[in-house]
Amino acid sequence: MNPRRSAATVFRRREELFQRAMEGTTAPDLETLEAAVRRDYAGPGRHYHDVAHLDDCLAQLSRVEGLAEDDRRRLRLALLWHDVIYDPRRRDNEEASAERARQELAAAGIAAAEVEEVVRLILLTKGHRVAEGDRRGALLVSIDLSILGAEAERYRAYADAIRLEYAHVPEAAYRAGRAAILRSLLDADPLYPDPAFRDRLEETARRNLALELAELTGPI
Repeated sequence: MNPRRSAATVFRRREELFQRAMEGTTAPDLETLEAAVRRDYAGPGRHYHDVAHLDDCLAQLSRVEGLAEDDRRRLRLALLWHDVIYDPRRRDNEEASAERARQELAAAGIAAAEVEEVVRLILLTKGHRVAEGDRRGALLVSIDLSILGAEAERYRAYADAIRLEYAHVPEAAYRAGRAAILRSLLDADPLYPDPAFRDRLEETARRNLALELAELTGPI
């Protein structure tokens, strides 16, 4: 059997199940939903907020120690859906992604309380601020921002990918908008609300952000 053909067949089958589920003829399972979510992360125009970003976030979660399985499941669902809708021209991507998670997870039979916690976690990615004592929120935000603490070459690739996603924005306007975001991140104290991520990434992230900000605010 051709592995590529087999994989394609499985994916098409999942897509068919998803469509039937959304039409109300059958209840979707999480595997089917995840296949549809990954399709959207692989959509056109995504240079950073893509499948690679999703998989990196899930890998970061897998390395978190001392996490109860219920917490891990909620965080995994939130990460899967947190950027499922991403359009640089919109200002409600997080809200739209959270609402899609609410509808699809409810259709899959996930308990209402768990669905609402996933929605809450997704909405935290809009401002990346969490209340003290909110470990799930701290982990989600820290995982989402982990790219900021990457080595210089990888951070540069991330910054370039963000610029590509905003290719429709003129250079001067992009610089001003991106600089405002970087200042907001630098003003966060701490940047990483989870202590383990903070110890590992905060210093490097602040250096990366400051260097990019200096470039953006210099002469064009």
